[in-house]
Amino acid sequence: MTPPSSSRFGLSPGTLVYVGPEVAHDTTLTLVEYNEQYYEHRSLKHLKDCQISGDKPYISWLDVDGIHEPLVIETVGKLHNIHPLVLEDIMNTKQKPKIEFYGDSYVFVTLKMFYWDEKEGQIDAEHTSFVLGANYLISFQEKRTGDIFTPVLERIKASVGKTRRNGADYLLFSLIDLIVDNYLEILEKVSEELEELEGKILAGKHKDPIGQLYNLKRQLTLMRKHVWPLRDMLSQGLRENSKLISKSVFPYFRDVHDHVTNAIDSIDSNRELLTGLIDIHYSTLSSRMNSVMKTLTIYSAVFMPLTFIVGIYGMNFDNMPELRHPDGYFYTLGGMLVLAMGLLVYFKRRGWM
Repeated sequence: MTPPSSSRFGLSPGTLVYVGPEVAHDTTLTLVEYNEQYYEHRSLKHLKDCQISGDKPYISWLDVDGIHEPLVIETVGKLHNIHPLVLEDIMNTKQKPKIEFYGDSYVFVTLKMFYWDEKEGQIDAEHTSFVLGANYLISFQEKRTGDIFTPVLERIKASVGKTRRNGADYLLFSLIDLIVDNYLEILEKVSEELEELEGKILAGKHKDPIGQLYNLKRQLTLMRKHVWPLRDMLSQGLRENSKLISKSVFPYFRDVHDHVTNAIDSIDSNRELLTGLIDIHYSTLSSRMNSVMKTLTIYSAVFMPLTFIVGIYGMNFDNMPELRHPDGYFYTLGGMLVLAMGLLVYFKRRGWM
């Protein structure tokens, strides 16, 4: 079991240290080889078997599921001549999305995959990285209960779509597109929760929504933190003149760029709606408090003269002739009742209640 780590302070650049939550599973290696007529999928048991090259007549996709074992990442890096700083970013789950071109050798891409936790009502982020070479792609993902790339793998297996007829750059697009499409699905769920909350708040059916509102605000802030750099990353990739990404795949990456822009717009609009709902909630609370204070003030104004009368007749002086009147008690109560009713009628006519 790998202990969790949260800092690389004091370590030299390129030192491989896993930075992320604790992982209780071993890393698994999967190799997929395919072209339009050929397909093979197998699990690798030995690290030496994960070496792939780009001079074969098919596309090789090595999937490393689990980035918490430095030995595995280091071995994969050495077999494919990957720079130590790239391997360091692969093992750092706090790394923000970015793209780096290492000449015509390979392209490094890292970004986040998001899941919506229905039970907790929050977003769970998974660190993913890619190394694109000539006719091969290496993907790195945190070890979770399921493989996030299963839909693309199923398409390759079934020979559905364009993946089998294109190169490794198109495979990279397919995986990034899968991740970005998931952003839009999560944002759709967040929008539905916000609409439901808005209806309850405006109808006064949700007594204390502030906790849920701030939780959604934190989730949107988390998404914005990792989605916003993704747009600049894709723009940079489209500007680069790399032999590893063919011109025919550029339109697909531009489409992903548009999806990222839509996701950012959705995040910003949801954040604005959240801010408005929080303001509405506090305005409702303030209005309710004012209504309570107004009611208490009216009752206080009604009982002040009554308290004054009771205070006068509670002084117990001898020279108070009305105290000896046989019906004085009833006259006093009646006068107090008339006074209270008169004040209530007056407040009602003035529109104060």
